[in-house]
Amino acid sequence: MNFALSWTMWMFSRKTEQSLIWVKNMESKKDIRKKIFAERKLHTDEQIEAMSRTITDKVTALPAFKNADRILVYADYNHEVVTEYLIKEAWKAGKEVAVPKVVGKDMVFYKLTDFARLEPGYFGIPEPVSGEIVNWSKALMIMPGVAFDRANHRVGYGGGFYDRYLEKHPQLERVAIAFSFQMLPEVPTEPTDICPQIIVTEEEICYLTD
Repeated sequence: MNFALSWTMWMFSRKTEQSLIWVKNMESKKDIRKKIFAERKLHTDEQIEAMSRTITDKVTALPAFKNADRILVYADYNHEVVTEYLIKEAWKAGKEVAVPKVVGKDMVFYKLTDFARLEPGYFGIPEPVSGEIVNWSKALMIMPGVAFDRANHRVGYGGGFYDRYLEKHPQLERVAIAFSFQMLPEVPTEPTDICPQIIVTEEEICYLTD
């Protein structure tokens, strides 16, 4: 067997192996999303609100939050960690706040000064209907997610919006907020994943060590 043929067969085998890993990860992520979404439904609005207030207190005590003049944060939906409290605390501290809107395969952030500017958008998620588009080079990003582990790996919703945005804005500080039931022993990862530097739940704070 000549070298060129051997190399071709090795590359084919490697790509096949990578494809199988990718499929396995996708199936695993699908199961994780199903599990966490079901867990969310088991919690009452009152429980979600109470845990969200505790998370807000922990986030606002972080130096990353205190030192930030600008906050990029999602508008919550469907029993995610409620961000209304966090946004109000940011405004109270004189910080600028922007929230995302999905445009095609990307996100853009609009400066938010009033909750009345939000209306159901992509998949029913609250999005700004108008306002000033911002492209801040220095800010704190508050990230959502479906599940995390204590190595700060993240499983998102499958659209890749945050990974693509953060790839273009690598200088942003990254804090994820989640409920304790979203923390798993391990979650599948992809080469394109961009991990939060800090994860805050109502029970703990995890810091990225790598």
